[in-house]
Formats: sequence, C-alpha cells, structure tokens
Amino acid sequence: MKQENFIAKIAPLAVADQSKTGVPASLTIAQAALESSWGESRLAAQANNLFGIKGEGPAGSIRMQTSEYVRGAWTQIFAYFRMYHNWEESIQDHSRLIANGPAGDRRYRDALNTDGRSAARAVAKAGYATDPQYADKLVQIMDKYGLYPYDAKGKEAEPMTNEEKAAFEALQATVAQQAAWIKRQESLMSMPCPVWAQEAYDFYKPYISDEKGSYDFWRQLVIQYRHEKGIQVNGPKDSGSTK
Repeated sequence: MKQENFIAKIAPLAVADQSKTGVPASLTIAQAALESSWGESRLAAQANNLFGIKGEGPAGSIRMQTSEYVRGAWTQIFAYFRMYHNWEESIQDHSRLIANGPAGDRRYRDALNTDGRSAARAVAKAGYATDPQYADKLVQIMDKYGLYPYDAKGKEAEPMTNEEKAAFEALQATVAQQAAWIKRQESLMSMPCPVWAQEAYDFYKPYISDEKGSYDFWRQLVIQYRHEKGIQVNGPKDSGSTK
C-alpha cells in the first residue's frame, strides 16, 4: 500500500480516536506505519494488527516470527500476536495500551494529550519497543509526511479532564433534580383529590365541576372547608325564636 493511501485510510480513525482517548493522531499513524510496514506486513494483512501488540485479541491470536533487539543485537523469535476484525479495533487496543500500560502501570501516560514528537519520545523512553532508534524513526515519519496537523483536528473534541468530568456529572445531577421537581409541579397542576382533602371535596362536591385541580386548589378548598365547618360548629345556637 502506498504511504499516501495508508495515511488517507488510517488518519480519520486516528483523529476520531484521539478525541476520545487523548492519544495524538500523529503518534497512532506513525506507529502503525512503522510497525506494519505501511499496512503491508503479514501481521497487518492476516490479523489487522497494525502495532505488533502481542497476546490474544478480539479475533484470536496468530503465531509469527518477529525481530527483537536483545543485548545489542537483533534476534529472530516466535511470538503470539493479537488478531482484530478491522483496523479500528487495532487502533482502539493501541490507545488502551498507551493510556493504561501493559499491566495497568500507565507507563506511557506522558504520551497522552501532547504533541506527536513528545509522545514518540515518551513511548520510546517507557520501553514500548526494543529498537534504540524507535523514537527517531517515528519522528522522521511524522516530519516527512506532515502528520502534526492531524493532532489539531483531534483536539477539536479533546476529552474532558477528571475535574471537568466531575463538574459535568454534578451539573447533570442538578439538572436531573430540577427536571424531577418541574415534573412534580406539573403533576400538581392537575392532580386528583388527595386523601387529606377528601372530606372537603365530599362537602363541596356538588359545586365542583372538575375532579382534578392544582395543589393550591385543594389546599384552599381544605382551608375554606375548615373555616365553614368552624362557623357551623362554633357559631350562635338557635334560640328557638319564631321571629
């Protein structure tokens, strides 16, 4: 695959991934290009594995020969590599590795939310690859093919920080409470007669045309009923006068 075609295919996926994870798109593209020989490696062709990540993937694993730089020399070994259904899965897995580290140690965290050059140095320093020239090779690809503008596109929807997430969640909770209160108030505008107003409702029922009313309506009805009842109970007694 030509380099330009490879970049055209992977760039939109890398940009979209950066907006979710903070992994610079230029790093994703450069690493994929270097690790997969621009999409033409056997691992990329047979397993959609663009980054040489070992282990068991969503589509299983595949055993292949690979080169490792051990004790100052290149050595050929066999290893099991992850298989993916498509490139997007491979990119997502790569970003999880950059964000969390191989054992949850977050060793590559300095590569998040930064520029491509700094990210390349960070992953190389943290031991992503055994090649001592790994960072330089990534930066050369970024420089030659002008990959840095893709980072700016990914930052247009940069993920929230932990503080921003906490503030957003608090705002959502407040909005939910307000929405619940408004809904309750709306229900009180046309509510059936509550238990505490039933006696007043029975008394005034012949004069009420609607069986539903607002909370204030039922409250005022009870007040009026109690006032009326108080007059009848506490008012002057019948003297028996025939006047």
